[in-house]
Amino acid sequence: MKIDILTVLPELLESPLNHSIMKRAQEKNLLTVRLFNLRKWAVNDYGQVDDYQYGGGAGMVMMCEPLANAIDELKLETNYDEIIYMTPDAEVFNQKMANQLSLKENLLVICGHYKGIDQRIRDNYITKEISVGNFVLSGGELAAAIIVDAIGRLIPGVLNDETSALFDSFQDDLLAPPVYTRPAKFRDWEVPEILLSGDPKKIEAWRHDKAVELTRLKRPELLGDDE
Repeated sequence: MKIDILTVLPELLESPLNHSIMKRAQEKNLLTVRLFNLRKWAVNDYGQVDDYQYGGGAGMVMMCEPLANAIDELKLETNYDEIIYMTPDAEVFNQKMANQLSLKENLLVICGHYKGIDQRIRDNYITKEISVGNFVLSGGELAAAIIVDAIGRLIPGVLNDETSALFDSFQDDLLAPPVYTRPAKFRDWEVPEILLSGDPKKIEAWRHDKAVELTRLKRPELLGDDE
């Protein structure tokens, strides 16, 4: 998979995308992440990529020309499955969306800044808009890092145990059950006996019941009519 990111602050993305699991994914050639500085396509020698908004109002807007020229040039090299714009006024990212995007081959992610990007870019280039929550960040870079991480870890071969991602929270619309490791007894705190039983069916049933219990307690909206 290849993910290209268009941003005015590529340095914000260098650290989160070059460590831990994302670093290993790229070293294994399972994931390629490329950062493009939008100022390369600036409208003047001063690196301008934003301007005042028509109609007045506080805040600058990212201009059509740099974005359109950048996207056009990148599209000459890569046939993108999705051109994604990170923006708070969009569908909120979730595990289902991560699963779907992990099956794509080429993604282009646009990081907004200031008051956002000119609407004409959204109307004519963007194929998918994503929010990471009902709040506003200084820019789309941190949001882009979140979706790259969520997508990248699902690519086969990225995780050492490929089945691990299948049991993450939200994969089956439930929160993950509690987990324990050695020692079996620490101070007066003991691991539930069922997990030491060696009976896979009973353990699986216990984990499902606990997942439903936690979901009902913490995120009841995730439970449909089935539970």
